[in-house]
Parts: sequence; C-alpha cells; structure tokens
Amino acid sequence: MEVRRLPPGLHRLNSKLHIRSVTFFQVSVLVITFLAYACFHASRKPPSIVKSVIGPRVAADGVEIPEFGGVPDSIRENSTSADGGGWAPFNGVHGTHRLGELDVAFLAVYSLGMYFAGHVGDRIDLRAFLAFGMVGSGLFTILFGMGYWWNIHSFTYFLVVQMIAGVFQSTGWPSVVAIVGNWFGKSKRGLIMGVWNSHTSVGNICGSLIASWALEYGWGWSFALPGIAIALMGVIVYHFLVVKPEDAGLGSPSQELQLNTYVHLEQANVMDCNDEGVVVVIGSNLENEMAVNEISKKAEDEGKEGEGKSMLLSPELPGSNGIPASENSEKVDRRKDEERELLRSSELPEPKAISFIDAWRIPGVAPYAFCLFFSKLVAYTFLYWLPFYVRHTGVLGGILAGYISDKLEARAVTSIIFFCLSIPTLILYRIYGSFSMSANIALMFLSGLFVNGPYSLITTAVAADLGTDSGTTGSSRALATVTAIIDGTGSVGAALGPLLTGYISSRGWNGVFLMLILATFIAALLLVRVAKEEYVNKVRTSG
Repeated sequence: MEVRRLPPGLHRLNSKLHIRSVTFFQVSVLVITFLAYACFHASRKPPSIVKSVIGPRVAADGVEIPEFGGVPDSIRENSTSADGGGWAPFNGVHGTHRLGELDVAFLAVYSLGMYFAGHVGDRIDLRAFLAFGMVGSGLFTILFGMGYWWNIHSFTYFLVVQMIAGVFQSTGWPSVVAIVGNWFGKSKRGLIMGVWNSHTSVGNICGSLIASWALEYGWGWSFALPGIAIALMGVIVYHFLVVKPEDAGLGSPSQELQLNTYVHLEQANVMDCNDEGVVVVIGSNLENEMAVNEISKKAEDEGKEGEGKSMLLSPELPGSNGIPASENSEKVDRRKDEERELLRSSELPEPKAISFIDAWRIPGVAPYAFCLFFSKLVAYTFLYWLPFYVRHTGVLGGILAGYISDKLEARAVTSIIFFCLSIPTLILYRIYGSFSMSANIALMFLSGLFVNGPYSLITTAVAADLGTDSGTTGSSRALATVTAIIDGTGSVGAALGPLLTGYISSRGWNGVFLMLILATFIAALLLVRVAKEEYVNKVRTSG
C-alpha cells in the first residue's frame, strides 16, 4: 500500500506493518502532540526553579548583599553551595528586578511571536515547523544553562537567549492544536482536547522535578536536561507525527478504503464484485457498516488493491451476525458523522491559507480572543498566587467544560456558565477561605474548576472549531492562525494579570479580588452574542 507524505520514520514502519487503522493515526497524534507540548512546558520551568539559587544573596537581617563581580569557586562547582552566593548579574540589589525582566521579556516575545507563528504555520508543513520550534527551544534552553559552565555574567546574554527562546516556544501551541484539530471532529473535540490539555500540568510537574533534581549538580543542568528532552522530542515529531488525514492517504478513495475502520453506504442493500474488482451496489433504503479489513484482504488476494470502491453487508449476509441494520442505526449515524467530518476536507481542493486580517474577521474569533485575555488574566494571577490549585483543579475544569460543551453542542454557553459560577466562588473564597483549612481547600477547588474550565476550552476546542469551520473560513486553511490569535491575545492578559496584582496588592487583597471578579464578568459579557447565536442555531436545527 502506498501512502502519501507519511513522515520518514512512520513510512519505514508502515512498510513493514501495513498500518490501515484511522484509530492508530488518531492515537499516535494525541500521544505525540501530548508529549511534545509537555516538553514545551517542562523547558519553561527551569527559570522559576533556579531563581532561588542564582538570585540575590540575603543576609541574616534580610538585607540583600550588593553585587560582586567574581563568583567563588564553590559556586561555580556547585550552585547549591551552603552560602547561597547567587550568580551575577542576578545576585545583587537589582537581581530580583533583573529576573523579573527576563520573565516579562519572554512573555512579551512569546505573545507577539504567537501571531506570526500561526500565520506561518498555516502556510508550511506543520510537522517540520513544530519540529523546528522544538529543536530551537531546546537549543536556547541549553544555551541559557551553558552560562553556568562558560562562566557568563552578562545580563544581555541571558536576556537575548531568553527572548529568542520565547520566539521558538511560540511555535508550539498553534501547531499542536491545529494538528489535533485536523484529526478529530467537532462532536467529541471538547472532551478529547480537555483530557489532552492535561499535558500542561504534566509538563510543569516533570519540568519542576527534573530542574530541582539537577540543581544538586549545578544550575546549568536544570536547563540542559529539559533542553535536551524537548530537542529529542522534536526529532521524534519530525519522524512520526502525521499532520492531517490526507498525509496518511485518506484523500485517495482506494487508500481511504484500507485506512478507515468502517465504510458506510446509504440507500443500498445488495452488493457484488465484478470481474474487474469494482464493487457494484444495487438497491435502496438501507444503511449499514462493515469492517474494511475483509475488503482490503480480498482486494489484495485478487491483485486488485485500491480498485474497489466499497462493499456492503446486508443484515442476512455472513459477517453481519444477523443483526438488523435498524438496531445499529444510532451507532452507524455517530460513526458516519464523525468520518464524514474527518474526510470532508479530503474531498475538497487543497485550501489556501487565510490572511491574518481575514482570520480576525471570522465570526467568533475576536470575542473569544478578548474573552481569553480576561480569562487568562484571572487564571495566571492565581497561577502565581496559588500554583497548587491551578496545577490540579485546572485540569479537571478543562475536562468538565469540554464534556459539557460536547453534550450541549454550545461552547460559548458552557463558558458563560462557568464564568457565572466562578464569580460567586471567588467572593466566597475571599470571605470564607480563611475560616478553616477545609473551607479553603473546598473553595479553592471550586475556583480552580470554574476559572480554568473556559480557559482550557477556548484555547483548545473553540480554537479548533473556528479554524476548521468551512462555513466561516470558506475553503481556507486557518486553524493555526486562529489558534495563534486567540491564545496570543490571551497570553497578553496572562502577562498583565500578575503585574497588576503586584501593584494592587500593596493596597490590600480586596482590590485584587475585585479585579478578578470584574475581569471574569467582562469575559462572560464578551461571549453573550456568540452564545445567543448558538442558541438560535440550535433551536433552528431542532425545529
């Protein structure tokens, strides 16, 4: 079987195993992209872990010791020395500010780079683009750590390396969301991508563990090991990740026959195969499904592989188990809708990439983008404030929001429900969170659930929906661009939230909670019009 444009590693594997299952490709895409973006997050953790080592030295009275030019040999040999000498230029009175400047520079370049990354990603091979971004991210993460072995104390060096790393990091999210969106239909996308989005927590946890463990051998290793990991994962991505069904041959009728698990036909009840291996279907008003492996095997045995179009088992034919088609109609409908949605793009001409401005004009993109700005502002404020709560309850919130949105078939309505529930939980948390540990944990859990649910849903399923909806994009390719616009705008809010919190908290935490509640309310308001359209469309289709 000849399959078009398979990655080199998978092509060699396929030549031996003759992979024909759509499920295999879907699972492999989920696993590879999950590990890929977990590596992205793992490679971002070292700066926060090593701050305590390279940051300002603090005397017994809490006063920072001024900067010094030389670094003791004990510090060079082991960054966890007892005197905690730090690392110039981050070890003096301005060290904390300089570390903060690195974070701000990274987030600024990352947010800006996201817009360009999505625009570029829709125009070139996403597999190569993602692999390039991962190898580049790994290289500059390692280069930051090399400052330890090369004895570099120039702030400019660390700033430039961190900014370039931000550019490469920005290639990750638009790419993985676009690839996963290519493989999964809208009906199950919310739940699948909600579970898949847990790669964020997995990456953060693994990155923290690796960087913390490596500190024993010198802070440079805390950067080098995650950098090596993401670069190696980039090589795996290049050799094994299949970007879209067409790359696996699903665009060809003969290859579609072998790669799909089931074939569905409507208005037919008799089948036969003529002398040339072409299936002849006669009859009407029946709908069935059958395993394709038998068809493929028969075609191969007759030397006619790829010439047959389809075959159909009637209820009484061998292999149908005597089950009437009507009893399987619901299962058939679900599978058929999923495969039709997946394969629709294969039947159309190769789409052209959409422009950046046109992507903003797609209905729903701007409201969701600005909604995510405020949603991420709230989420990242808590990320810096209560990392534990975000790490654990945020994952559950994303899964729950995805599941509910799939059932309701309404992403905006689901998001508004979560936003509206998060406001009273934030108020209750502020009032009663300090009463007892149990109250604090319970309200913390609910806050994390409701705040992070819409954030996770919008960055994954919503972005994929908007980027693949032919009704809004025409025949244009827009998935990576739309994802970049939405998450790039949200990342600006992510950078702004903790910054505002620093200023507002100096006057009391009531002001911080007021800011969070106001941001949540605005986020919900931005989706009211989209939710109304969802409701009207649902009423129209059900009626």
